[in-house]
Amino acid sequence: MLLIGITGGIGSGKSLVAKILETLKYPVFYSDSEAKNIVRSNDEVQNEIIRIFGPEAYLQGEYNRPFVAEKVFANQELLTQLNQLVHPAVRAAFDEFCDKSKAEIVFNEAAILFETGTYKSFDAVILVCSPEKLRVERLMKRDNASKEEIQARMNKQWSDDKKKKLTNLIIENDEKSSILEQIHEILTIIRPR
Repeated sequence: MLLIGITGGIGSGKSLVAKILETLKYPVFYSDSEAKNIVRSNDEVQNEIIRIFGPEAYLQGEYNRPFVAEKVFANQELLTQLNQLVHPAVRAAFDEFCDKSKAEIVFNEAAILFETGTYKSFDAVILVCSPEKLRVERLMKRDNASKEEIQARMNKQWSDDKKKKLTNLIIENDEKSSILEQIHEILTIIRPR
């Protein structure tokens, strides 16, 4: 079984690429969705989040994402603690997903594969790139966020140029190039012969 990561900066379109792969009948694990599920439903993780961030981290039993996000974006140490708590649980869920799959190739869509060093555990990583202006426009619509908020989130991630040094499997989501054609080209490269 080949394990292939799919990553890209916020608003790059990595989820779109993942959805297309699913329509092509490839199994895709969504790390970010799983992380959200874990902070909502894993009692052990919830207790640790409350220990780190205080009782405001959950309001009436619901994860207070805006509160935690504000804390971690202002404090790198808190972000590191949160990642050290959630990432192993996500990785365990991915391992279980792979164990249940009979596919030759399993994809894992995740935002920060390079930043965390997790990319090293994959056979290959697909990087989805998109011009910053387009990403900002998409995120302003999707998240109803200001340009400044989006820029602050983007600044927490590595640049595409830095990521490109670690992979040669790149999809340009520039609204000019065909994403489907690029996916087929990459599948030709990575598919077991």
